[in-house]
Amino acid sequence: MSGEQITNNGIETQTSEGELHSSKDSSKKKRVDINVLLNKVRSEQKKEKMESTIFFGLVAAVIVVTGIIVSI
Repeated sequence: MSGEQITNNGIETQTSEGELHSSKDSSKKKRVDINVLLNKVRSEQKKEKMESTIFFGLVAAVIVVTGIIVSI
């Protein structure tokens, strides 16, 4: 997207009552809760930290077991 400008013109749809409804208007009404976003980021970071800890633990266990086998 080198230098391209993307615009949203909105899509109008007709409801069952016959009213026109614009998707551009409804997108402005939605709000994003920053706490929800922060909780998602924190949980992802916690998951990544747990995965890396398990990985390094397994690597250390392999090194220890290999050392024990070589020393016998």
